[in-house]
Amino acid sequence: MPSLPLPSKFEELVPVDVPDAQWWRQAVVYQVYPRSFYDLDGNGLGDIRGITEKVPYLKELGIDAVWLSPFYPSELADGGYDVADYRDVAPELGTLADFDEMTAALHEAGIRVVVDIVPNHTSDQHVWFKEAVNSPKGSPARNRYIFRDSRIDEDGNEQIPSDWISMFGGPQWDQLADGQWYLHTFAPEQPDLNWDNPEVREEFEDVLAFWSDRGVDGFRIDVAHSLVKDQAVIFGPDPLPTWAEMEKLPWDGTHPVWDRDEVHDVYRGWRKVFDRYDPPRVAVAEAWVEDPQRRAKYASIEGLGQTFNFDLLRADFHAPQFKEIIDHNLELAARADSSTTWVLSNHDVIRHATRYGLPDLLEGEESVVGQKWLLDGGSLADVDVEQGNRRADATTMLLLALPGATYLYQGEELGLHEVGDIADADRQDPTFFRSPGVDIGRDGCRVPLPWVADAQGYGFGSETPHFPQPTWFADHAVDVEDRDPHSTLNLYRQALSLRKRLLTEERLTWEETGSEDVLQFVRPNGWRVIMNFSKDAVDLPDGDLLLSSRPLEDGRLPGETTAWLLDA
Repeated sequence: MPSLPLPSKFEELVPVDVPDAQWWRQAVVYQVYPRSFYDLDGNGLGDIRGITEKVPYLKELGIDAVWLSPFYPSELADGGYDVADYRDVAPELGTLADFDEMTAALHEAGIRVVVDIVPNHTSDQHVWFKEAVNSPKGSPARNRYIFRDSRIDEDGNEQIPSDWISMFGGPQWDQLADGQWYLHTFAPEQPDLNWDNPEVREEFEDVLAFWSDRGVDGFRIDVAHSLVKDQAVIFGPDPLPTWAEMEKLPWDGTHPVWDRDEVHDVYRGWRKVFDRYDPPRVAVAEAWVEDPQRRAKYASIEGLGQTFNFDLLRADFHAPQFKEIIDHNLELAARADSSTTWVLSNHDVIRHATRYGLPDLLEGEESVVGQKWLLDGGSLADVDVEQGNRRADATTMLLLALPGATYLYQGEELGLHEVGDIADADRQDPTFFRSPGVDIGRDGCRVPLPWVADAQGYGFGSETPHFPQPTWFADHAVDVEDRDPHSTLNLYRQALSLRKRLLTEERLTWEETGSEDVLQFVRPNGWRVIMNFSKDAVDLPDGDLLLSSRPLEDGRLPGETTAWLLDA
């Protein structure tokens, strides 16, 4: 959007003074999927030095922090979430010296660094698991993981311990040559750790200190709700509950696998590590916990401090639903003395520009319809691209104005859509291979970014990218969008620049609009936000217009558009 003349009152605004220890509360955090961000060394994979090279781009974008998805040594059984060494960089992505250089460059640009920690499981190539495989039953090496003997059926035959299904499909148990089985919630190459073992707890506290000592400001905790399992059930004399029985059990802190109360003992230990630093290190939990009250526990100031709120990511484009979600999550954050988080896309879900371009859905069906779209071939010909882009821009402007932190996913600032039509031979996600015809996987949001429209790999690197890029990426390349004042990239830049001056106390007041399809709120400093979910234009409230996600129509706010104003 072309820049608007800013009112004199805007220049007089004094942004809220945020102590260093509270930087995360209303930060804008940009997720980098390193292998698909920028390839500087020309091997077809994005790398750590590539991130350093693009620090000026990130600084101009206006973000507060970068979150790096796993960059550790890995066999890539799950896109790097099978970690072989928690204290190193994958050699194909760089070195620890490269990481230190990147951290220094980001800090020099005023950008904090958040890294992914994957504590539920290691890679099967981790030194611990290799030792476990080569050690006898009952050994200390095996006690770092969850091993179980075969179940004996009524005829005396040995059977798999249970019918539990892994998150990527197939059995949740794999057998070693000596007959014992190990638990893996995800892929067989990702054996679950035994968090009842003090050695495991000590190891991860040391890992957190290792990266904190290198200047890392915070951590994103992968599947934070799944670490602690009920060992009394797993190692008890009775047969394990069936998968169907497990799915019926309540998530009230007593479930054998998910969201157990004991997991918060782990995070209280981590908090002691975080608080050794000045400012204290922070963490955000990826906790897919349906009960918002229990999800808020992960944001405790005695624990991780913040948790992801995926509610808007899963919501329909529906104003009353948005308002209910916003109110509820602000209330929960206040109760935990934390701030909430807002997110629309990440490395695990269909990009929101595409989701918003799919046919309107019944409540709660968006993910189902999105998955069907992928299984049917994922062609953008079946997506209302303009509607998707319009809704995505409007929603992003709403999120950036809400109290709390906003998490952006690389490429959304370019208006990228999901790449749905990837050939089977080019796919990498284990979900696709383990669940054929059921779950197409997450590769479509992990395709390398386009930087230069007329260059090899659209400027991602000098060699063929590790994922094929569609031809329509050329229209979204950074160099193209940089020159276009109406581009999504320039909308993001303007919104983030304005936001830095507009930030104020973490409160909002809803204003009546006379329509259930229009939301309006005002922040304490007079920052007024109005989002029109309907198809028709509506009148703007009084105030000086700062920015709108689409140009006004005869002075009115178009359908599926958000505007920021400043009260006179």
